Amino acid sequence: MNATAETANPENTIAFQGMLGANSDLACRNVFPNMETLPCYSFEDSFAAVHGGRARLVMIPIDNSVAGRVADIHHLLPGSELFIVGEHFQRIDHHLLALPGTVEGDITHIHSHVHALNQCRGLIRELGVEPVVHADTAGAAEMIAERGDKTQAAIASKLAGEIYGLAQLRANIEDAEHNTTRFLIMAAKPENTTTGSTPRMTSFVFRVKNIPAALYKALGGFASNGINMTKLESYLVDGSFQAAQFYAEVEGDPKDPALERALEELKFFTHEIKILGTFPASSARADLK
Repeated sequence: MNATAETANPENTIAFQGMLGANSDLACRNVFPNMETLPCYSFEDSFAAVHGGRARLVMIPIDNSVAGRVADIHHLLPGSELFIVGEHFQRIDHHLLALPGTVEGDITHIHSHVHALNQCRGLIRELGVEPVVHADTAGAAEMIAERGDKTQAAIASKLAGEIYGLAQLRANIEDAEHNTTRFLIMAAKPENTTTGSTPRMTSFVFRVKNIPAALYKALGGFASNGINMTKLESYLVDGSFQAAQFYAEVEGDPKDPALERALEELKFFTHEIKILGTFPASSARADLK
C-alpha cells in the first residue's frame, strides 16, 4: 500500500526516501505489510513527515554490504531529532526491466542508481550496453515506462516493475550474492526499553576531546566492561579537518550495568554524547556472523 496526502492515516504510515517501488519502499512493505508507505524526495523530507504528523515511522538505509555506508546519512542522523527504534536487513535483488515485448537484443542503454549499476557490472558487460546514472532505481523504471522506447531498460526492484507496468527480463542480476542493505527504523519518541531475552543495540554519536590518545582512552571503557562495539565510523563536522565526530553502535542497553559504566567512562574523554536509540537487534545478525 502507498499513502497520499488525502488518504493516509498517519498512525499507519511509514515514510521513506525515494519513489514508489524503490528498495526502501520494498523494505517498508516487508517489515510492515499492513502499513501504508509514503515516498519522500529526500531524507530530510522523510524525517519531516514524522515531525509533521504525516507518518508515524520512517525507514532509512544506513549501509550496504557492497557499496558501504550511505552518503551523508551519518551527518543527518544526529540532527533528525528522531530516535532509532528498530533495524532491518534487506536482501537486494536487482531486476532487468523493460517495456513489454522487449528482448535483450533491443537494449542499448540501462538506467539506474549508480550503486545498482556498479552492483550489476557483469550483466552490463555481457549485454554490451551503456549504463546511465539516475538518482533513484524506481525513478529509472518510471522513466522507461513513460518514454516507451524498447532500446532503454532499467535496473530496479521487482516491485518497481509491477508498479510501472514493465516486463522482467532477468531476475537477481547483481554480481554479489550477499548484496544486503541495512535499514534503520526511526520514530519521534524513543522505544521503552525492556530487559527481555531479545538482544538489544544502542546507537550514539560522540566527539572526543582534543587530547593525546583521546579516542583510545574513550573506547577503553567498552573493552574493560566487555561491551562489543559493532560499528565505529568517523566523519568531519563543521567544515573542520580537526573536528571529527564518531558514530558508534554497541550491543546492549544503557540500563545494563556494564554498558552504563562504559558510557560513564566515555564522558571523561568526550565533549558530547548523544544517544540516537536503543532497539531490538535484528534476528538477521545471527546469520551474518
